[in-house]
Amino acid sequence: MQLRQLIMNADNLDGSIRLFDHGIDLADIRPRSMPRAHVAFEGKVRRMTLGALRETGLALTIKDVALRIMAERKLSVSNARLVRVIEKKVGSCLRNLRSRGIVQSEKDRGSYLRWKLV
Repeated sequence: MQLRQLIMNADNLDGSIRLFDHGIDLADIRPRSMPRAHVAFEGKVRRMTLGALRETGLALTIKDVALRIMAERKLSVSNARLVRVIEKKVGSCLRNLRSRGIVQSEKDRGSYLRWKLV
């Protein structure tokens, strides 16, 4: 029953497209791929990173900021590979902000850096 309804819906969509272009070959239309869940639009990581630093008022590690961003975007924090991808984006963002004088880093235990607003 559901398959039949899907086929009918697809036929209706094809008919609607043909209303505007009679000679169109629908096989030439390529499907669009969906963006990955962790892909952010221009400036979104920067806004969320600065937001996390403003909210806490504390110096945070890259991982702390990444986990806050992931929680805000409802991404799985148990996916270690995804956490690493977000950490790389946040690290790049923070280094860029440091070069602009917006944030500063300070040494923490071991080789970690803690980041805070200037």
